Amino acid sequence: MKVCLVGSAGGHLTHLYMLKPFWAEREHFWVTFDKTDAQSLLVGEKVYSCYFPTNRNIPNLIRNTFLAYRVLRREKPDLLISTGAAVAVPFFYLGRLMGKKLIYIEVFDRIDKPTLTGRLVYPIVNQFIVQWEEMKKVYPKAVNLGSIF
Repeated sequence: MKVCLVGSAGGHLTHLYMLKPFWAEREHFWVTFDKTDAQSLLVGEKVYSCYFPTNRNIPNLIRNTFLAYRVLRREKPDLLISTGAAVAVPFFYLGRLMGKKLIYIEVFDRIDKPTLTGRLVYPIVNQFIVQWEEMKKVYPKAVNLGSIF
């Protein structure tokens, strides 16, 4: 199984990195911002840099959609996992069209309100994971696996 880990730098990237017991023994690659924290955390990893800022930035959404198309065609992952933010949207929608499995994990700091990215990808994912039981009121089909931390 080949895994694509896609997410913004900072806390979103930290959430994904904490899933290391899952992805470490699988073929995988990353899509994130070319920022200092990502560069230092992902030394030696295969990384595709996406365009930022992403939140409510239409030109970068378009750029990241083209990037998603190129990366997904080249890498052919079986599974995409994201904790957000907006860079996940083009990757997930194109991944869905390409028949990929999609797992979205809503971030830990959202206890009872959805993120914009979560709302956008919820209808298309194979598995939506929350970290608080209260979030199941927001996302009824979600699975609460508890905290990643």
